[in-house]
Amino acid sequence: MMRRRDFITLLGGAAAAAWPLAARAQQQAMPVVGYFNSGSPAALSESLAALRHSLREAGFVDGRNVRIEARWAEGRYERLTGIAAELVAQNVAILVATGGEPAALAAKAATTTIPVVFLVGADPVQSGLVQSLARPGGNLTGMSLFTSVLEEKRVGLLYEMMPRARRLALLVNPEFTNAETQVADARAATGRLGIELAVLSASNETQIDHAFEALPSQRPDALLVAADPLFNSRRERIVALAARAKLPAFYQWREFPQAGGLISYGTSLSDAYRQVGVYVARVLRGARPADLPVLQPTEFELVINLTTAKTLGLEIPPMLLARADEVIE
Repeated sequence: MMRRRDFITLLGGAAAAAWPLAARAQQQAMPVVGYFNSGSPAALSESLAALRHSLREAGFVDGRNVRIEARWAEGRYERLTGIAAELVAQNVAILVATGGEPAALAAKAATTTIPVVFLVGADPVQSGLVQSLARPGGNLTGMSLFTSVLEEKRVGLLYEMMPRARRLALLVNPEFTNAETQVADARAATGRLGIELAVLSASNETQIDHAFEALPSQRPDALLVAADPLFNSRRERIVALAARAKLPAFYQWREFPQAGGLISYGTSLSDAYRQVGVYVARVLRGARPADLPVLQPTEFELVINLTTAKTLGLEIPPMLLARADEVIE
């Protein structure tokens, strides 16, 4: 006959033996968020932090009840297909494709079943990512910043700042999905103002340097830097090259004037990543991407670095300064 003490000891031993199995099962059940981006972690640390914060507010804490597996293409878009396939092979619960259309299209090609939340710059319907903004259909949804349609606005603001400008240089990455649209929009905007446009192409860091070396021969009055994950991940380099060339430069994201650039106009990347985090949390709770409308920004911010303007000898019009959301001094 088994004594009560022996039974308790045996029961405790069985529980102790079963505990690692239970712990492993719980760990395996933890959903994995496969996050990947076209750019670099250093350039987007604040944005990723905003996404994590958004998830935390929704009750999903990395390492506690969800695990974020992050990958970066470092501006080399040809890596994205392999990165997406690698994450799909890990059977992630959701793919978060950020850094523009190249990442989102890689996610779409990699899976038709795993939910995908994207962050892109152009119209996702025209890009073939979703069926419509209101009813995406399929396994993808997310947010579009519509960065390409802002080229005309940025050219207009630059002309307001420099009404005597007659020649503008545009730095664009020809390997970026929206490059042709960016050039076409910039040409249309400058043409209406009677401004000549010189297009400079760069798809890696060496070519960025070469583009700036070619700037003097183009004799531009100012530079417009197109929205591109590669350029964003190399923003300190681009800002430094523009300063060396003593050329006023207009950018897409506030991070550029924060790094010493002259002026930017566009949406808030941190806010966009927070919105993406909200959608990721909803999908983790069971929402279908097909039923989540594609989000669009409702606010845009104008940021001016007054210190840089003074260094360039530029006097920013008072009306433009008054409309700025942030003036860096």
